Amino acid sequence: MSNDTSKWQQTIEGEWYGRPSVWDPNGNHTGWIKVSRSSRKEGDKTIYYMHTKFDNDGPLRNRMEFSEFAFELLDSDRDRIYLGPDFVGAGHPYGMLVDANYYSPAWQADLRTMVHILDDGETQVYSSLLFEGQTIVAVMNGVYKVAFDYETNAATRQRIDAFCDAEAQAGRMPHTLPPKQSGTWSGTMRAYGSDQQPVGEVNISIRHEPTSLLRARQTVKLSGLINKQYTFDRYHDGNLHTFDGPGLYGNGRAYGRALYTAQHIFGEATKIQGREFLYDDKLSMSACWKWIESDRMRYMLYGALAWQGD
Repeated sequence: MSNDTSKWQQTIEGEWYGRPSVWDPNGNHTGWIKVSRSSRKEGDKTIYYMHTKFDNDGPLRNRMEFSEFAFELLDSDRDRIYLGPDFVGAGHPYGMLVDANYYSPAWQADLRTMVHILDDGETQVYSSLLFEGQTIVAVMNGVYKVAFDYETNAATRQRIDAFCDAEAQAGRMPHTLPPKQSGTWSGTMRAYGSDQQPVGEVNISIRHEPTSLLRARQTVKLSGLINKQYTFDRYHDGNLHTFDGPGLYGNGRAYGRALYTAQHIFGEATKIQGREFLYDDKLSMSACWKWIESDRMRYMLYGALAWQGD
């Protein structure tokens, strides 16, 4: 790739394969969308391609049955501007995470998309919220794997096809925390400022202690760039999760493995808009948080947290 290619563009080189699940606004699973995604330089232009097969039932089928997407983008590490015709808007890289907001004329929806590339460099944790104005009309989320020789290598095709088949089953799993086992999620979150520049790391632990089959007490400890500790009780009713103090209040709605949250730290002008995605059968969590102070985003935090039961 040329020297003017962004770091993010270099990171996502290759073709990415997945089978994200699709959800209606209430969190009911409606099916899948099988996707291969790639972007590449063509002369002085960067072109993004997406091939989809929409395998769904219900009213979303007619709306989203559109198989071939392509759009030009202005590539940079500051703003990746989508020039259409199939997507118009922009994505914003924060190291190994991109946060994007754009419009799809074919789907007639405004999308807010987040992609977290794990440290292995070959796995993406993906989600898109589709809106009409400020109202959710659908959600898509799942995990992708990269390949460079799918069309020419039988072993690669077998591996990727098996992965996509497994994702079809895993994607329907709900975001359910251990109801009977105590334990801790822990790891390191990368921190980027609102200017998209790295500013440090945050060590995090989330202590989980069930108090009933539907309730748990959690204590979050942050150290490093942010030093803070707070405890709260949480409860889930179906795919609605509530956080009921004393240290933090808010709620979240889960669409399969991904929980989208709005949280407010008690006694401070601090809130967290988050996506917490349980992406494997070990309860590993992709945690992506917009850390907002005085109604301005101060940090974008993200990382993979490992679960350790007692």
